[in-house]
Amino acid sequence: MTAQFDYTSLKSVGNDVLISPRAEIRRPHLVTLGNHVAIDSGAYITTAANIADYVHIGPVVTIIGGERGLFTMGNFTNLAAGCRVACVSDLYRGDGLAGPASIPEQYQDEVIAAPVTLQDFVSVGTNAVIMPGVTLAQGCVIGACSLVNKSTEPWTIYTGIPARAIKSRPRDTMIRYAEELGYVIGAAPRQ
Repeated sequence: MTAQFDYTSLKSVGNDVLISPRAEIRRPHLVTLGNHVAIDSGAYITTAANIADYVHIGPVVTIIGGERGLFTMGNFTNLAAGCRVACVSDLYRGDGLAGPASIPEQYQDEVIAAPVTLQDFVSVGTNAVIMPGVTLAQGCVIGACSLVNKSTEPWTIYTGIPARAIKSRPRDTMIRYAEELGYVIGAAPRQ
């Protein structure tokens, strides 16, 4: 028999949620999960997270930020295998010691802590990296192995290092299907 993830440790959890017993959520009391959520093996979440409905976090995804970070995923969103999301990061300017949070604050390098948000209908490709303070606007797609260090425009496909817009993405079918499932697009996420 395989060990199960302890769902009771989460701040709140919806229906039809599947978390691999091989996923690690460091601060589960700061994590809210909606309905129809899957978190695969090797996922590693160290920060507060608000995850809406119909969300998939693929295998070996890392979402870091510790107690200072905040990560939000809207409805119908996806992080593919190997994605990295940094809600907090050292600036590595040499103004102090960089790295472990265990370094006393007065000796630390400058740190940027800014929420990362994926609005509704966002998909992030395999091995993409999202930096602190980025908002991925509704319906955008991030191509595999891209680096996103600036917020995006809605319904646009981005690729590259750094990620750049390459073309727009149609939206009507996705919005219609979401509405058929009872979602009001642009409304606050259901809790």
